[in-house]
Amino acid sequence: MFDHLSPRELLDAAAGAVRARRLAEVADLEVIAAWAAVHSGESNRVRNPLVDVGGEGTPRVQDHALGEIALARSSGVVATINALADVLDLQHRLPLTWAVVRQGSAEVYVARKVARMSRHLPRAVVGVVDSAVARMIATEAPGRVLTVAEGKVIEADPALHEERVEEEKRRRYVGLGRTDEYGLRTLIARLDAGDAAWVQATVTRVAEILTPGHPDATADEVRAIALGYLARPAELLALLVEHETAETADPAQAGPVTDDEPLAPSRATALPADVLDKLHRTDLTKLRPKAVLYVHLHEATLLGTKGVARAEELGPRTLGALHQLLATTQVTVKPVIDLADAVRTTAYEHPEAIKERVHLTTGGDYWPYATSTSRNADYDHPTPFDHDPERSPEAQQPAQTGTHNSGLLQRRHHRWKTHAGYQARQRAPGHYVWLTPNGLGFTIDPTGTHPCSEMEARLHLAFAARPPLEQSDA
Repeated sequence: MFDHLSPRELLDAAAGAVRARRLAEVADLEVIAAWAAVHSGESNRVRNPLVDVGGEGTPRVQDHALGEIALARSSGVVATINALADVLDLQHRLPLTWAVVRQGSAEVYVARKVARMSRHLPRAVVGVVDSAVARMIATEAPGRVLTVAEGKVIEADPALHEERVEEEKRRRYVGLGRTDEYGLRTLIARLDAGDAAWVQATVTRVAEILTPGHPDATADEVRAIALGYLARPAELLALLVEHETAETADPAQAGPVTDDEPLAPSRATALPADVLDKLHRTDLTKLRPKAVLYVHLHEATLLGTKGVARAEELGPRTLGALHQLLATTQVTVKPVIDLADAVRTTAYEHPEAIKERVHLTTGGDYWPYATSTSRNADYDHPTPFDHDPERSPEAQQPAQTGTHNSGLLQRRHHRWKTHAGYQARQRAPGHYVWLTPNGLGFTIDPTGTHPCSEMEARLHLAFAARPPLEQSDA
């Protein structure tokens, strides 16, 4: 396509492609802003309240409208709400910056970051940030723009910044990223600077001990191994106790210890010698944490066929890696759950036996494009539970709750399904169909979310499997 272009023409094409991408991103934001404008009027305040999405001075949006636009964009709800908040802030609070961005002269993501950085500011003072950023966003590197924006946010309201410093201290956390295909995971923590320094010092000390045993490992690799010991206090104490002797002075060269002299602490543990002696004689395995690990694997894998085991929260692993993970743990094996069993009950509530099977079958939230795999969700009846068996043929079946009519939904998705006009049915275990209020259709199966026509969705809804006539104990 570009083979016939000269070097200068290729440069012009590159610049044009960047501008076209920026304008496409602007158009995406403007579409969702227009959707919000259509759904910013008064509605049912109880079931469909107006909610604040952007900062002070931006229009409120009907809660039920947020889900359908996310589905139209093949996007998660949270990602779409974040994009909507950013564009509303840019349009109503940072108009000078937005004018530059709409021309394709600046990166959209930089403007969105500025919108998020300044969202907490009152509308009366946010103009300080807008003026400064608008002057430089098209001509300076993104890093410089964000540095200036950060300073202007503080300058706009210093007292508010001090309040936020105190608030942010209550937002400390430890988080985990997704497990990658190599069985590795990113650990992120936000904590007091002093505590962070002590963690750093402990990791450094443990890395010093471990380095001789890992001659081919990089310094970063050894430090990562050392950090893992913090998760296993029994092993950490055992390691430090084992190496404390080499770190203390030779007892033969030291004078007798009197009652007036404190016991010398070990450099490795900073614990007195009498405490260390007790640790030597203590069963530290009692300090090991307890956890439940769910492992999914095909029966053929256990019979010797090459396969992969999937551990919840850890991702796919080879059997060798799974053995290594469990090598130093005390394992209690629970009965294997046969997902082919159809479990159902006449009760409205989902018993644990059904919850377990539903989560193992669906893998998480069955809302289209949902990303959550958490068990901490609502257990929903895709075909709504009818408490009056005289009212509908479905309700006359002996079991409305079961693996044939269950799915996990996060609370927001559950509320929308119940009150916002969405229709859903379960076609089979792990297979669902959705129809949105404005006719967008989706089918869900173990391979993901698949858009479909409104007619196809309605056919699926009409012929979705009804609860089986047989009933077994849950």
